[in-house]
Amino acid sequence: MTRHLRIAQVAPPMEPVPPPGYGGTERVVASLVDELLARGHDVTTFASADSTVPGNLVPTVARALRPDGFRGDSSPWFYATIRAVLERATDFDVIHSHLEWGSAVLALQSPVPTFSTFHGRLDLPWARSVLEPSAPAHLVAISESQASDHPELDWTIVHNGLTLSDAPFERRRSDDLCFVGRVNPEKGIVEAMEVAALSGRRLRMAAKIGTTPAERDYNENVFQPALAAAGSSVEFLGELSGADRDALIATSYAALMPGSWPEPFGLVAIEALACGTPVIARRVGGLAEIIREGVDGFFGDDVTQLAFSVPRVAELDRAEIRASVIDRFSAARMADGYEALYRRILGGEREATPVEGSRVVEMAARRAGSAS
Repeated sequence: MTRHLRIAQVAPPMEPVPPPGYGGTERVVASLVDELLARGHDVTTFASADSTVPGNLVPTVARALRPDGFRGDSSPWFYATIRAVLERATDFDVIHSHLEWGSAVLALQSPVPTFSTFHGRLDLPWARSVLEPSAPAHLVAISESQASDHPELDWTIVHNGLTLSDAPFERRRSDDLCFVGRVNPEKGIVEAMEVAALSGRRLRMAAKIGTTPAERDYNENVFQPALAAAGSSVEFLGELSGADRDALIATSYAALMPGSWPEPFGLVAIEALACGTPVIARRVGGLAEIIREGVDGFFGDDVTQLAFSVPRVAELDRAEIRASVIDRFSAARMADGYEALYRRILGGEREATPVEGSRVVEMAARRAGSAS
């Protein structure tokens, strides 16, 4: 008989789980919790009190910080979350943290096996000094690209997954392009406007305006002037709810991801593909592990190349795009990977044990294989 586990999922206090609008990490956590509960596990989620995640909820803050207007230093709330988990740690068989760098602190103090999934970028000058002493953390990356920033560490790679089968699929689409993301230079929101202008198409944008001083400065002094100059050819919709965001993507000709930063994964890409909407993107970060060139969309090195690819989108099979991504990046596949990892560590196995059907790659095993 399969042993059902007592699992703690630890979410950041910034957004509710699941988030009504923007919030990639929290959407992934929500999908993982749903899938683990469906498999009979006893799941407790540490998250903000306004979360609506099923199973057991341990509130870490009264309301999620970002939607509630919090603009200060959030680190004390992360420390409070760590303390709340440690106070109940022995109630669980495994603890799975999504607290980014706080995960390393939690893992070092936890008396039970603790897994740390990193959802953000790892190419930071101080990252190794935090990660290297974190052997108890069972480090998990969400793409091979993300893990490659620190190949000397032992990573398990579990690609993100979402519940994608309910994504809308519209056979009638506009000729408009769409952009979903944040208003900052990393995401390439101004470049998206340039791609649309070069291709002669309208652009609809759903984007969160950031609250940091740098993001506010970029919005006021770069993005807003560019938006004004674009006139009626660009429609800015602000931050949309999940259903409205999906409807925007599903009715668009293609989705643009022209940002130059190394996307650790790219949730927008799998959400767009689940709607059958091809993606035109720079070949950066984990996107090359999601988008199949000439099948799901096209890559380009600059706005000119990206715009050149726009007419070619008409050649792509949108139904096949949808079917493939729902299989490759489902919540079930993600849960397969994590469930195998939990059981392997609890069982005391030390060698990599790839699981058929999961998207798990052991970096240590790969290095050993290449050296032999």
